[in-house]
Amino acid sequence: MTSTEPSPVSRWRKRRRRQGFMRVEIQVRKEDAVLVRGVATALGDPERETEIRAVLRERIATPRSGGLKALLASAPLEGIDLERPRDFGRGAAL
Repeated sequence: MTSTEPSPVSRWRKRRRRQGFMRVEIQVRKEDAVLVRGVATALGDPERETEIRAVLRERIATPRSGGLKALLASAPLEGIDLERPRDFGRGAAL
């Protein structure tokens, strides 16, 4: 193999990217490593991916808030004084 030829690992990773996969590195506790690998394996399995993804979204994924506007719209504002005195700034020195 010449130095200009990509390594088998590089070719495999490139092929996986074309298939829609992404390489992710995470750090977990030793006792959770088997669990995380199992989740990753289940998400990669075409027969189980839809069900596993739905369960994970339902149980641990946080819903998108919709931004600041949605947050303010959902805030309880009863009894809060939203009026403030108008400030015209300070006068210009001549």
